Amino acid sequence: MSEKPLILVVDDDPDLVESVCMKLENKNYRTAKAYDGVEAWEKIKEERPTMLILDVMMPNKNGYQLCDEIKKDKAYSNITVLLLTAVGDAVTSTNYTHYDGINTLADDFIPKPIDMDKLMEIVSDYMAD
Repeated sequence: MSEKPLILVVDDDPDLVESVCMKLENKNYRTAKAYDGVEAWEKIKEERPTMLILDVMMPNKNGYQLCDEIKKDKAYSNITVLLLTAVGDAVTSTNYTHYDGINTLADDFIPKPIDMDKLMEIVSDYMAD
């Protein structure tokens, strides 16, 4: 039997990371955790996840920056990136823009607050490919 796919969950909210990981583990996925973009990039290099569930608004390196670095690096460009975005509603009060979101190379977007059932559906669809 082959090893279960690894999904790296990246968000600066530890409670959200924990709840997403628990839900994924209940669906038999292996998980890894990171709490900012810099830590996530290190884990990606170490553990080579199949998928990244990546928050946009984070300290040190935001989700747009990390997504672009991954997708432009031939060694990692095939990692599926799902961006978690609360930016849509808060865009006028942050330094994140709709332009950043439109131009990112993410595979899919999931709005915050997260609908866990919808997230599991999206993960399952990508993992089935």
